[in-house]
Amino acid sequence: MNTVTRPRLNTVAGIAVLAVLLFPIYWMVNASLQPNGATVDTTWLPLDPDLTGYRTALAEQGPNLVTSLVVAVGSVVLSLLVAVPAAYALAQFRLRWANWVLFGILISQMIPGIVIANALYGAYADLGLLNSIPGLILADSTAGIPFAILICRALMQGLPPALVEAALVDGAGPVRAFVSVVLPISRNALITAALFTFLFTWGDFLFALTLTTTEDVRPVTLGIYNYLGAYVNDWSSVMATAVLASIPAIVLLVVAQKYVAAGATGGAVK
Repeated sequence: MNTVTRPRLNTVAGIAVLAVLLFPIYWMVNASLQPNGATVDTTWLPLDPDLTGYRTALAEQGPNLVTSLVVAVGSVVLSLLVAVPAAYALAQFRLRWANWVLFGILISQMIPGIVIANALYGAYADLGLLNSIPGLILADSTAGIPFAILICRALMQGLPPALVEAALVDGAGPVRAFVSVVLPISRNALITAALFTFLFTWGDFLFALTLTTTEDVRPVTLGIYNYLGAYVNDWSSVMATAVLASIPAIVLLVVAQKYVAAGATGGAVK
């Protein structure tokens, strides 16, 4: 096989694999534009597109989309507020118990989500946090905080101590040095941690199912789950809801992909 043919075959193989991976997304969009709401007779192309499914989805699932957005943003903010200072302390301060803390963080990542959800349900029932946005934010942050600590600490370990020392010599306090020097340098790690926390919270189903029992506070994942049971004959609305729920994640991944690549490898080499 000559050197010209090999790249072409690799390109064709890559396109074929990409087409297989993207086909479910295409079919979701195609089904959301079908006028009859069924998928049995769905054509390969939406030759007669209808936006009725999207109108229905926005009318009935719009509040759930807003709830998911508020919970996801809140989880990102809470996770970073807790994780970033903790990661800096574990990376730069000489703490005897730092390795034990990291070990505990790793162990916490191995606990099944259903165990945490059941434990939180009992605590939330006593504290009155069931069916509340703050309760969902706190629950989703239990996964975001450990991950953010590990990502941010990996990068902050490579920060030269002289940078912070120079800020202190210039008259900045510890807090100002952290905010003005450490955070800007750690931008890639912060964006990476924020993105993955948002994606986890946006797609969370377990905490939403366990910690909400009414329709007052209902993320879109739980809304789609209940939607299937009530409107299983109207697949265009179901698929339209899925498309709308996918847009924030797709946009964030496209915008932040270069920061994620840099943040994921930022702590690999000092």
